[in-house]
Formats: sequence, structure tokens, C-alpha cells
Amino acid sequence: MIKVGLAGYGPAGEFFHAPLIAATPGLRLDAVVTRDPERAARVGRDHPGARVVPSAESLLGLDLDLVVVASPNRTHVPLATQALSAGLPVVVDKPLAATAAEALDLVRLARERGLMLTVFQNRRWDGDFRTLCKLDLGEVHRFESRFERWRPVPKGGWRENGGPDELGGLLYDLGSHLVDQALRYLGPVTDVYAETDVRRAGVEADDDAFIALTHASGARSHLWMSAVAAQLGPRFRVLGSRAAYVKWGLDPQEERLRAGERPGGPGWGAEEPERWGVLGADGDARPVETEPGAYQEFYAGVVAALRDGAPPPVDPVEVSAALAVLHAARTSAAERRVVPLARDSGSPGPA
Repeated sequence: MIKVGLAGYGPAGEFFHAPLIAATPGLRLDAVVTRDPERAARVGRDHPGARVVPSAESLLGLDLDLVVVASPNRTHVPLATQALSAGLPVVVDKPLAATAAEALDLVRLARERGLMLTVFQNRRWDGDFRTLCKLDLGEVHRFESRFERWRPVPKGGWRENGGPDELGGLLYDLGSHLVDQALRYLGPVTDVYAETDVRRAGVEADDDAFIALTHASGARSHLWMSAVAAQLGPRFRVLGSRAAYVKWGLDPQEERLRAGERPGGPGWGAEEPERWGVLGADGDARPVETEPGAYQEFYAGVVAALRDGAPPPVDPVEVSAALAVLHAARTSAAERRVVPLARDSGSPGPA
């Protein structure tokens, strides 16, 4: 068994990483970092075989085979650096870092040590995105993608009140997913324009944002993320030369993980027919069954990388390209201008 240490038991650790690790053959959740007594009690209830330790430093002193960093964003780079330096492969929750340069420093350290480094970009395994990548729309010229919520009352915490150094706000949170999918689907980006706002009283980090990307192919991506959308827009609206795909509603896997369900159960990742997207043109459109979502494939890929030398499930070099876009978006919003990206900033090819 691959013994896993999980740094952080907030929402990312509790509802995503811990249950997915527990559900993956070959992995064992061995230790969890949290100082919160209530969270520690939930670790004991949900993962009775796991030890609870008070700090990442104490985690690194244990006999582990893998470290998962699911702590606040500002700690991702230092904790990943510590783990790699200690000779341990690492999974880092998104965002990997604040900038592409920081991400590539981690990549270099991992390569020097001969260790796996990967990033939990779980939305690559959303059922609707998997479906979209298999559709023939012709030449895609516009990709519209949204993660919108209606949360008029702030929940508090660093994600809403942290400054730039905390990497709080929706741009680096939901934006990490939206930009990653856009690059996976349409390839490299040449220009970035963004708007970020703070709409709710008592909130200091952006809670309403928009990014416009121009891809090297000439296609455009329009990406929305918001906590103040009283009526939600479509999750996807993708326009091609032969057809369009329009999809409403979020992938159900997060909701099911939060409800205590686990991959492998009946109907895991499947979506009800009334939530399927529609493919075609006005007057000639039909529902398309959504591919089952498959977050479990991420950690199955981690096992394959550690045991068999397979490529990591998410290449951190690809993630650095998305971070270059997010950093440019932050600059664009602050300076109210379009920001061009250097050709060598890196980007994955089309899906």
C-alpha cells in the first residue's frame, strides 16, 4: 500500500482528497494534518485508520510514500518544496502556485529529485467536460464556460478575506478550473483580458470575475466565475462551425462527495437525463447523454505513476501555462488593459 499523508482537512481535504484516496485501490490514508478538534474528530469518524498530526513538519517525520497538499493556497509552494526536499512525491491542490515561475521551480526540484509532482485539477474529469471533448462541433470559435453561485451572505475565511498573498478570491479558485479547461480544449493563449470585482460587503477578495482569452487558433474563450449570480447562466455554451453544445448545471460529483457518497457506488458520476446538454443548431438540436464523471481516475493515475512510472495524471508544466494566464488576468484587471502572453509561456495542445 502507498501510505499517504494529507496536509489540510478543510473542504478540499475532507470532501475531495480524503474520500478519493480512501476509495483508490493501492492507497491508504495514513495521516492527516489538522489542529482543529472538530476536524480531528471527523477524521477519526470517517477514516479511523488515519493518524492526526498537528503540523506539516510532523507529517514529514512519518514513514510516508506520498504527501497531498490541501492546505490554504499560500502554503502550497512552501509545503510542496518541503515534501520534495524530503524525498517524497507530491500531489498539490489547485492552484499549484501564484505564478508560472514558482510552478516551474517546483517542477525543476521534482525532476532533480526524481519524484512525481502533480496537481489536483479534478475538473478535467467532470462528465460534461469529458462529453464536450468528444463532440464534433466543426471549427470551434467561441467557448463560454461558467462556475456561478448564489451566495449573497459571505461565509468568511481566507478565501473571501485574504489579500493577494493569500491567493484568495474566485480568480485563483474557480478560475483555476475554468482556465485549465479552456487551455485543454482550445490550446495556447495569446491575449488575456479580465475584470474582477468585490460585490459583497465584508469581503476583500474578488467574488465576481470575468476572463476573455484569445487563443492562438483564433478561437475565443469567455469565462465567468461569481458568488453573486442570482440566476445562473449555462455551464457551457460552445459554438462551432457545424453545431453548438449548450449545457446547464454542474457536474454532480462534488455534491455527492459532500453527501458522503464514494466512487464505485451505484451510478457514480452519472447524470440524470433532464440535465444532459443539447447538441446541434436551432430547430435541429438533440440531447446528448453526459459521460459519467470520473474524479477517481486522478488518484488511479497517481498510483500508476508511482508504481509503474506512468506520466502523472496532470502535468505540472501544463498547469504552469494556466498560471501564466491567471497572473496575466490579475494584471489585466488591475491595469484595465489587454495583456499579451509570451510565446514561450507554455500551454498544452487541444484536447
